[in-house]
Amino acid sequence: MSAVEVRGFGDILKIFQERNWPLPMSFELKEPTTTGELAKMLDLPYDKIEVVFVNGLANGMDYPVKPGDRVAFVPPGTPGPYRVFLGFVQKKNEASS
Repeated sequence: MSAVEVRGFGDILKIFQERNWPLPMSFELKEPTTTGELAKMLDLPYDKIEVVFVNGLANGMDYPVKPGDRVAFVPPGTPGPYRVFLGFVQKKNEASS
């Protein structure tokens, strides 16, 4: 298996729909990459991505992605309490330290 399963939410889901991409979308990787590089390969605008989930865990744009992973791009705008619960706040604090 050399593919990753990719999903988008909010404004990113709209991009998937405009491009007629299935949800989830299977995307072939030739080699391991990062979440940021994957976004670039998919031509997803960085300013529309706040956090990337890889296998259910919140991460930033430099997190490693390998074939078989499940990746979800989440835009800014997730309500406050959910940000803490889902791990957004912790990831943002780690990135700024």
